[in-house]
Amino acid sequence: MSVREWVPDDPTDRRAWEGTLDALIQEHRFTIAVVFPAVGALSLIASAEWAALPDVLAFNPLFVLMGVLVMRSPLVVGMLPVVDRRAALGVAALAAYSYAIETVGITTGWPYGFFEYGVSLGPMIGGVPLALPVFFLPLVANAYLLCLLLLGDLADRALPRLLSVIALVLLMDVVLDPGAVALGFWDYGGGAFYGVPWSNYQGWVLSATVAVVVLDATFDREALAARIDTCAFALDDMVSFVLLWGGINAVYGNWLPVVVAAGIGAGLLRTDRFDAGMVPWLGDGGESDRGVAADRR
Repeated sequence: MSVREWVPDDPTDRRAWEGTLDALIQEHRFTIAVVFPAVGALSLIASAEWAALPDVLAFNPLFVLMGVLVMRSPLVVGMLPVVDRRAALGVAALAAYSYAIETVGITTGWPYGFFEYGVSLGPMIGGVPLALPVFFLPLVANAYLLCLLLLGDLADRALPRLLSVIALVLLMDVVLDPGAVALGFWDYGGGAFYGVPWSNYQGWVLSATVAVVVLDATFDREALAARIDTCAFALDDMVSFVLLWGGINAVYGNWLPVVVAAGIGAGLLRTDRFDAGMVPWLGDGGESDRGVAADRR
């Protein structure tokens, strides 16, 4: 399809744009959630290990950011219909928090432990990547969404919701940080867990708690739960996460993170939606597939 064919007749109609974006993501689910992380893992490993790779390609920040943004697109489009002014303020607040806590972290070592970036992730401001929210927000948002989906009625209770999101964020960082350290993205100067200090995980308890409090206060949780229950691709960014960082950890022999990544993948499979257009030969990726997934739930 041409770009023109994707533009709604009324370019000011938000709902029309949401429907168009839904269709666009649904049509390209496999490419976004499987091909992109596979290519990303290969390119990052080549950047770290292949000395013959031209400097312009090795950890090219534009290439990295564009790939990350594409993989994030199912999450963004999945949440978009329930983002009102209050929710947008919540997202902005979490973005501001990510900058603040990262700045404190690289300056004082609290709460994650002392670390320094070894790879450029784009423009930096005060030693913090300008694109930091692109990396931080999806980590906590994906955990929040998956817990809403898997907890069922328990998701209505504040304490189980909070504890489950904290646990899942910690598990995701058990996968992410060892892989990032192995690639040289950042360096803690050593740590007991694949070069990562335990203080890092204590810091993520704080950040996950802040994220849950803000998301609870600013999003309509019932509307959000209803949206992710019917949106087949809403958690595809987590599929990308498992494939990308699980693959990188496997290459570096970080087997415990690989097992944890597989466990997160098993949790995703429990949502019973990844035959709904994820793999082209299992369905046409259209409304009929989403209906089958919804019927099974």
